[in-house]
Amino acid sequence: MKMNDLIRVITRTRTSSLSRAFCSSFTRPSGADVALKNVTRSNFEPALAELRQHVREADFVSIDLEMTGVTSAPWREAFEFDRPDIQYLKIKDSAEKFAVVQFGVCPFHWDPHSHCFVAQPHNFYIFPRQEIPGGGDGLSYEFLCQTSSLEFLAKYQFDFNACIYEGISYLSRRQEEEALRQLDSAYKDEFPDSLSHLRNGVDTQLIRMADILFSERMKNTVSEWRAGLLRERNGGSEFQGSISDVNLKFQTTFFHMRPALVVNGLTSRQLRLIKLVTEKYFKDLAYVHATGETFAPQPLIVYSDSTTDRDLLMREVKACQKKEAEMKIQAAIGFRHVIDLLSLERKLIVGHNCFLDLAHVYSKFVGPLPLTAEEFVSSVQTYFPHIIDTKVLLNSDDVLLLIMKKGSTSLSKAFGLLCPPIAPSSTSSGLADKVRVKVEVQVDDQRFSNWNSGAKHEAGYDAFMTGCVFSQACSHLGVDFDSHAQPVDLLDNEKLQKYINHLYLSWVNGDIIDLKTGKSAAESLGSTSMRHRKIVFSNMILLWGLPSKLKAKDIRDCFLKVFGTGSITSIYHLDETAAFVEFSKAELVSIFLELKDSLERENDPISILHPLSKILEGGCVHAASYEIYKEICSSPDSELLFVDQAKAVGVQWKTKQLETAFKVEKHENEISERECQINDFPDELADSLYPSEVQLSK
Repeated sequence: MKMNDLIRVITRTRTSSLSRAFCSSFTRPSGADVALKNVTRSNFEPALAELRQHVREADFVSIDLEMTGVTSAPWREAFEFDRPDIQYLKIKDSAEKFAVVQFGVCPFHWDPHSHCFVAQPHNFYIFPRQEIPGGGDGLSYEFLCQTSSLEFLAKYQFDFNACIYEGISYLSRRQEEEALRQLDSAYKDEFPDSLSHLRNGVDTQLIRMADILFSERMKNTVSEWRAGLLRERNGGSEFQGSISDVNLKFQTTFFHMRPALVVNGLTSRQLRLIKLVTEKYFKDLAYVHATGETFAPQPLIVYSDSTTDRDLLMREVKACQKKEAEMKIQAAIGFRHVIDLLSLERKLIVGHNCFLDLAHVYSKFVGPLPLTAEEFVSSVQTYFPHIIDTKVLLNSDDVLLLIMKKGSTSLSKAFGLLCPPIAPSSTSSGLADKVRVKVEVQVDDQRFSNWNSGAKHEAGYDAFMTGCVFSQACSHLGVDFDSHAQPVDLLDNEKLQKYINHLYLSWVNGDIIDLKTGKSAAESLGSTSMRHRKIVFSNMILLWGLPSKLKAKDIRDCFLKVFGTGSITSIYHLDETAAFVEFSKAELVSIFLELKDSLERENDPISILHPLSKILEGGCVHAASYEIYKEICSSPDSELLFVDQAKAVGVQWKTKQLETAFKVEKHENEISERECQINDFPDELADSLYPSEVQLSK
């Protein structure tokens, strides 16, 4: 779904106030029903000034994002068989294709007098609006949506109209740099030198009779106005300050201490003709499109005393226009000021399962995502050197796992168990008698020990929940906030050191990445891994273009008939058109690819009756090693079906042979080589690879 489809969906969505109450305190509410601080472009400037002070005082800042979607195609979902580099490519694709529509920021600081954390949740509506005219590199926005994501947002009363009409726009650092580069390039040349071609080519523009007549009339009108100025200057009769030309009335004013004629009320084409006439016939006049703080943009014909004065005037105009354009670029930075603030203050950033959030932050507010996870984490560290993922923390500590009942560690469940609101739906963790970390909320200079606001899955509220979960988890880890000097130094706390900068790359298989090294960190943390066993990627082949009704069991049965019992470890479906086959031995990969190529090339009765013919039926099945999967995933295209994606990427061959560490020793002739290969495998495998005449007759 493209951006125009998104708008059509959004404008039909019912708007509503975000008034759904959900208990967010650790004690029984006392009626403090205060709305979450929603920030749009109408109140962004004062909210940003307020946030700056809160972030400077914060001990940590929690964040959360709401997006328009997660996966651009079913095969781009996270799978158990995805290597870390593939997982990153899928996250990269998601961050590049979908928009962030809400950004939650919640600073937390410890109040030693009240012995509690004070949270200041902010809920920013953002929208990638094009604020700078002319497009430029990356300045024209387009994004995808998943209908399920829109339904999810609508379910929790997301205000789509506020997002589109009042959402705060932004420029990434790369976009700002490119816009300034284009601006410098546009204003680099000296203006007067570029006018000669206009004077020489003016007649070629006057094609229509109406243009010729209008130009001649304007020539006379401007000449009359100029003559009046010169008469007044030479001591003649006083110039009246305005002239009439049938239906046109022009007024004299002053621009940069020079007399000027305002030529309002004309079409853009007429203004272009006036510009051409002025430049061709009047060397002491200059046509400018003036803008300023004290007046609206307007076209002017300005009188100058000399050619030198005229050139000086054009330089002044050029400088003013460039300054105004620079101010527009600065104004378009928008929400990125918040990201720059978080980066500048170097605070501990807390998120929940937040690797995708970080990819969005980088893509939207820094620049294009790097090609590899190693490059990405290295770059992220320069902007955000201290990050904690509460999901990693919950799954890496035995005490916290016990509290979570060794089950789901979703944000809502963790909030309910670690920081249970007093509500009928809350679930007791069996630790109700333990002293909990108290959290108070500050909204617009009002502070509440009991606070009701909004619903979960608003970014600001989810950021608040994330910070509450982190503060309570710290308490269970033995962090004593009262014993710390102000501010609380969490970055150097030895109980938190092993969790900082360790994020889930993929929750599906439990891979954790160390942001400092770009390497896996699951084992060092003792995290519960979702992988039930180690997958040997060099033992895998990728098949696509499969018959749509072919199930995993059918594929397994075909391969077992050829390669024998125990030859296949697992079958993984990407979608209805593609699947991975994992062999028990790496050498079987090369043997299968060679066999497939041979069967399709010969197309004889032996090939037709071969057990693999059920899979290769129709001659449309492609096969390759795992590396081709990476090549296809790295493409910016996202076709719905994997078979179409491979075609879009340009993969045309049927079978991709590969070089592996396992190589069959070369013999003097192919016959003896084949015999050696057959002897290396069980009889049933050899027979199925090369069926005898007796077998074929059956």
